[in-house]
Parts: sequence; C-alpha cells; structure tokens
Amino acid sequence: MSEADGKGNADALARLLRFVLAAGEVRLVEGDALVAPDGRRQPLAPVVLAEAISLGLLRRGGARLSPLPEARVHLKRRLCDAQTPFAGQHRDMAAVTVLRDGVRERALANRLESPLANLARLKEKSGEAYLPEGAFAAGERLHADFTRGGLQPKMTMSWEPRIASRQKGEAGAGRDLTDTTLAARLRVARAIEAIGPELSGVALDVCCFMKGLEMVERERRWPARSAKLMLRAALLALARHYAPPAKTARHRHVWGAEGYRPDLSR
Repeated sequence: MSEADGKGNADALARLLRFVLAAGEVRLVEGDALVAPDGRRQPLAPVVLAEAISLGLLRRGGARLSPLPEARVHLKRRLCDAQTPFAGQHRDMAAVTVLRDGVRERALANRLESPLANLARLKEKSGEAYLPEGAFAAGERLHADFTRGGLQPKMTMSWEPRIASRQKGEAGAGRDLTDTTLAARLRVARAIEAIGPELSGVALDVCCFMKGLEMVERERRWPARSAKLMLRAALLALARHYAPPAKTARHRHVWGAEGYRPDLSR
C-alpha cells in the first residue's frame, strides 16, 4: 500500500468514526452505506469498516454498528495529529506489536522517544532480534499500565519498593481513584513482583521513566553495556508473567510387582 493510499484510508476511518459517534448507532444498508437514526447517509468502503472492527473501534451486530469507547480516543488522537503537521519531522513511526489483555495487537510507536524501541532494533550476530518480540510487547504493556495507573507524576527511584505495598496512613488514599486506575496499578505491582527485586528497577527506569541505558548505568554505577543485559533479562521474565508457557503433562510412574502388566485401555 502506498503512502497516499494509507493516508486515504486513515481519513476515511476518521470520517466513519465521526459519523457513528455523532449518531450513536447506525444501520448498514446495501453493504456500502450507513444510515443514521435521523436519516443522514454516508457511503462506506468495506475495507475501512473491516479495519475499524479489527482495531476494536466499532461493534457490529447484524446490520447495526455502534461505537466502542476506543473510537472517541482514536478520533481525538487523529485530529490532534492533523492539527500538528510539523510534529512529523520529530517522529520515527514504526509498527510494533503490543500485548493488551493477553492479546497481541499492532500499534504505532515513535522510535525517537522510546529507549525500549531503540533496543528492539538491535540484532544478534545470527541476525535475530536482540530483544524478542514478546519481551518488547511486555515492556510496552508495562508502560501502558504505568501511565494508565497515573503513577508517572508521583514516582521516583525511591518509590520502587512501595509499588506493591501500601504504607501506613494511606488507607484512604485510593478512594478517589477509578476502578480502571486501581486495576492498572495492581497490574504494575504484580508485574514488578514477577520480575523480582534485582531486575525490576531497570525495567521501571527504561519502560516507565523512559531513561536511556547509559543514564541507567550512570545512576546505578553499573559497568558499560550491563543495563542492556539486565533489561533483556527483566523483560523476558515479564513476558513469561504476561503469557505463561503452557504446562506440559507430567508422566506418572507406577511401580508393580513381578508379573505386573499396565492397563492400556485408559
């Protein structure tokens, strides 16, 4: 797909979302048009509709389409991008895979503002990626939960041991937090616990505080290039936490007396 085709689809998707959000719910008629409750019509390209559904922006029930909460966020972000055309020269956008609720999804990331994305571009001598896709996706998910939980404005390096535990006098501190925020904080706490105290610090520094590896080494007084190894180990542990490997069936051993024959009918 050419750049012009991609931009055209993005514009068509924005028009579709704007129409559905304004109407609340629309009907799909003749497979290529939308009709709002007030009778307004809008043409529709099947490929744009398929993209909106695959991205989790619209819900389809038969011939009816309704917007999901992500639709308004997506449209708002699209409009902001359109209003700041000069910001594009400071971006290096690339398609990445992220984990959300255990499902891998495609998204766009600005590689110029993410130390983790810089690491994801490194290659082993064999040509394979230094940071496996699952590990990169785990780091992105940790960053998303960290941001969704509203932790960034308040957290510093001294906050690390307190993520998974509440301090004395903080019993009522969470009463004004939404369920979404509290759930995100709980996921961060569980992730940090899964990584372990030895590796969680570097994961927080890079994935959440967006610190470069050299800064991490300087602040923690680590040898050169050691942060890269520590971060990789942390993200591999985090990936196993988010997507545990399937358990293999354990073989049972049965001891029998002389002349014993196993029952093969089971």
